[in-house]
Amino acid sequence: MERKIRILVGKPGLDGHDRGAKVVARALRDAGYEVVYTGLHQTPEMIVSTAIQEDVDAISISILSGAHNYIFPEVVQQLKDKGITDMCIFGGGIIPEEDVLELKKQGVAEIFTPGTPLTGILDWVSKNVKARELL
Repeated sequence: MERKIRILVGKPGLDGHDRGAKVVARALRDAGYEVVYTGLHQTPEMIVSTAIQEDVDAISISILSGAHNYIFPEVVQQLKDKGITDMCIFGGGIIPEEDVLELKKQGVAEIFTPGTPLTGILDWVSKNVKARELL
């Protein structure tokens, strides 16, 4: 039996606007993925720790506060420090295009900006998020 792909939806920082994260989490769940939502005010350490504990295949991060150039690279680095290189990281928020390009260079697989249809996110996830080999 094939296991479901597990995705953690993280909402880091002090930004309390989580409607978008919840909408994406619900859409992913309705599409058949197992979804873990962290809740508000998570640190990169908390997100990575939860991702490891939950054995997720991907981390999705929602950032509206402008801290994307800190949060995304910190999550990528912490995963690398723990020897995890096969966990897909994607996310969304109000992120300028030039920052999107830089974040992708640093290891973020995809960034969705406001106005992206849910079908676009789900299509991307179905093509790019694969089940990790669990130990």
